[in-house]
Amino acid sequence: MFLESSRLKLRKMTLEDTERYHSWRNDLEVMRYTSPSLDTYTLEETRDFVESVILGTSASKSYIIVEKESDTPIGVTSLINIDYKNRNAECIIDLGEKRSWGKGCGKEAMGLLMEYAFLEMNLHRLSLKVYSFNTKAINLYNILGFYQEGVSRQTLYRDGEWHDVIHMGILQNEYRADDTTQLSAALGEKK
Repeated sequence: MFLESSRLKLRKMTLEDTERYHSWRNDLEVMRYTSPSLDTYTLEETRDFVESVILGTSASKSYIIVEKESDTPIGVTSLINIDYKNRNAECIIDLGEKRSWGKGCGKEAMGLLMEYAFLEMNLHRLSLKVYSFNTKAINLYNILGFYQEGVSRQTLYRDGEWHDVIHMGILQNEYRADDTTQLSAALGEKK
């Protein structure tokens, strides 16, 4: 099964995606906006991470973001720390292909993930963390309906200065599918 919009589709991440994910995970420009440490990893370390953390737990669901026209993977988006009892999860997104930055792919992919989380999984709440210097992402999350819920002050030391981590969240009853994607109520085409 995967989720589709006009330009993108999300498909479940598999072990076959490890090498491409490895290239994104080792691109310091990509990871600058999402990773607390700017370390590089061996392919074996990435494979272990994918097997145990990304694919090896029921508390996360990870999807490769694929550009439909070229059938090219451009990033990954995930629901992590899924709490089925309390119906909440944290969401993350990494657009690994920098040529896709600034073209609305992040909004479209997050819209698909949110639609799946709220309408298909019936989650009550989604949360995320974003670095205070990532103003484009903060603006995107505001557009998608997330509210700032708190700040962890001066948590990240990057480029010679301290940065805050902003905590944001959205509730199911605040979510409006027509504001985030152009999908039908049935989540587009399922295959």
